[in-house]
Amino acid sequence: MNIFAEMRGLILATLDTMVAAGDLPEGLNFDAITAEPPRDPSHGDMATNAAMVLAKPAKMKPRDIADALAGKLSDDARVVSVDVAGPGFLNLRLAPSVWQGVAGAILTQGTDFGRGSLGHGAKVNVEYVSANPTGPLHVGHTRGAVFGDALASLLDFAGFDVTREYYINDGGGQVDTLARSVYLRYLEAHGQEVAFPEGTYPGDYLIATGEALKAKVGDAYVGKDEAEWLEDVRGFSTDAMMELIRSDLKALGVEMDVFYSEKSLYGTGRIEAAIEDLNAKGLIYEGSLPPPKGKATDDWEPRIQTLFKSTAHGDDEDRPVKKADGSWAYFAPDIAYHYDKVQRGFDMLIDVFGADHGGYVKRMKAAVSALSEGKVPLDIKLTQLVKLFKNGEEFKMSKRAGTFITLRDLIDQVGPDVTRFVMLTRKNDAMLDFDFDKVLEQSRENPVFYVQYANARVASVMRKATEAGIDVSEAALQAADLSKLDHEAELSVLRKVAEWPRLVETAARSNEPHRVAFYLYELAGDFHGLWNRGNDVPTLRFIQEGDAATSQAKIALARAVAIVIAAGLGILGVNPAEEMR
Repeated sequence: MNIFAEMRGLILATLDTMVAAGDLPEGLNFDAITAEPPRDPSHGDMATNAAMVLAKPAKMKPRDIADALAGKLSDDARVVSVDVAGPGFLNLRLAPSVWQGVAGAILTQGTDFGRGSLGHGAKVNVEYVSANPTGPLHVGHTRGAVFGDALASLLDFAGFDVTREYYINDGGGQVDTLARSVYLRYLEAHGQEVAFPEGTYPGDYLIATGEALKAKVGDAYVGKDEAEWLEDVRGFSTDAMMELIRSDLKALGVEMDVFYSEKSLYGTGRIEAAIEDLNAKGLIYEGSLPPPKGKATDDWEPRIQTLFKSTAHGDDEDRPVKKADGSWAYFAPDIAYHYDKVQRGFDMLIDVFGADHGGYVKRMKAAVSALSEGKVPLDIKLTQLVKLFKNGEEFKMSKRAGTFITLRDLIDQVGPDVTRFVMLTRKNDAMLDFDFDKVLEQSRENPVFYVQYANARVASVMRKATEAGIDVSEAALQAADLSKLDHEAELSVLRKVAEWPRLVETAARSNEPHRVAFYLYELAGDFHGLWNRGNDVPTLRFIQEGDAATSQAKIALARAVAIVIAAGLGILGVNPAEEMR
């Protein structure tokens, strides 16, 4: 039940009758007409821009359209009043029964309330994390993992067929560096003293991998030339690191549908096939690029390379796909990987990158546009940096990793639920301050606690009602007389839960799961406000002594709030708290 969609449907149907009656000209486009909460709640329950949108194409004054539309909308039993504001905005007030009916729908549908059909089953691939398999996930990866996972859940809730995917960057030189680093730990496991040259990975996390390699091959690689062990150790090390990464993701509550290996693209003809596809479209040519911006011309030597004409699809400059020496440029396997996604039949692609990949956005979008002939949109979401604070100071070091804070460090400090929620309290492309002290505070300033406390309060009411002999079973609450919820404070909370389906659709359209976290904080605030009003207004208390029927109605409202909170937290990957400690 999406009351905003229903009222928009009423507005459009009314406009159709006006067209049929000759009050409006034929051929008008209603797509831009909205029905949404007014910016100022005192103006009404719902506002529409219909008159403003139609005035110019209808060649009429918006006020004239608004006045005529208002009179017809008022005939609907759900509409109490319609006011024309300013040049032609319409503000509607709806009957209390409308909002009471929303609570009934929530109790009937449970956490499926708000689940939409926006996606109509369209196949969407969400690629996220995709960290190099050279060590444990760090705090930057954590933000990308949480954002990508919540976005995937949001799109699923909105009716898309979602595939969660991790691209394993195991085809570049970094995995050779990993193998050499593990080899040093392997020698160390044999009692040798080793030094880690600059550029290798000295973190303690590789000690266990070196010992595991020793357990597998004994001393077979000791004292041997690199050529004899590099390939085997590379595969062994990559597998070990991916097992570590999978374990880290599982601890965060993230499970991928697909792990796709970059290495699988090499020597299989997949890169060649993708480049040939572009070549057949006239987008591959031999040429040289101008010097990079800021580089002196006399220091620049142009080189003939194989280039992708990415400027034909919105990029700022063409991009190399093959170097002058004939080897593939780093962009080539990425093109091939996305070509594979297009070939797999996805209707939409989403990549979640770190902020340091901002310069990669246009070229990747150009590649997907060219490969799919503009049929498959690619949305790239950048996640900004996270700054960690503890005891008022920036927190930087992790002994286990050597140079950075790991995902495990975060979870060990605050747990997966707090980690996930906090990572979504800012928009993905905004910097995020993660203060270990504040995220564990029990105050309104801590959004995690504030939302969880609302859910815990509902659970407390349910327990106390049961102790008082009030039937608060699912069936009893669904049968409650919700017309008893007639106080403005109660109706205000009902209006807020009614926004949930619309919020889901809005967040899914923009690929912005942080909107769910913001909404939950606002809903919790409205619920806490109602709870606190009960201290001064006894009739607002959820349990009315000696009046089971009224108590059931009020508890039904509380339960509706908890259901929506549970649905929202489910999208964020956070478990609702029944009690606060």
